[in-house]
Amino acid sequence: MKHFLLTAFLLTASIGVFAQTSFHGKKITETGAIPATQLANKMGDKPQMPAKVEGTVESVCKVKGCWMKLKTADGQTMRVTFKDYGFFVPKDIEGKTVVVEGLAETTTTPVADLRHYAQDAGKSKEEIEKITQPEKALTFVADGVIVKR
Repeated sequence: MKHFLLTAFLLTASIGVFAQTSFHGKKITETGAIPATQLANKMGDKPQMPAKVEGTVESVCKVKGCWMKLKTADGQTMRVTFKDYGFFVPKDIEGKTVVVEGLAETTTTPVADLRHYAQDAGKSKEEIEKITQPEKALTFVADGVIVKR
């Protein structure tokens, strides 16, 4: 009986480890999150809008987890940064589902910043030098992030 209980406990604990979520920044919940693929339509012509979004991580800063990109509609991505540079996310979360809460904005990112992001993402020198135009895109400044495991 002792062996059965010990085995059951270890199995339950190991399942719990794999099912864990992690929280970064402000503690948020998943309630009310919309799919990242719907955010642009919800925003319409607004330059910014408070939002809670769920999506799949396409890439993350390999230097320290200081930004990530979420997949949006039509193969596009949305850069997510973190309020006041106050927290980071794990660097190994590509393909994971996340929930972010904060402010969605339509912004123009200067060439220098785009090149910096490309460097953080581990792009080659040649790829970085090809960046010559600013980018207008949907971006997100998160107050809190949930990484689902």
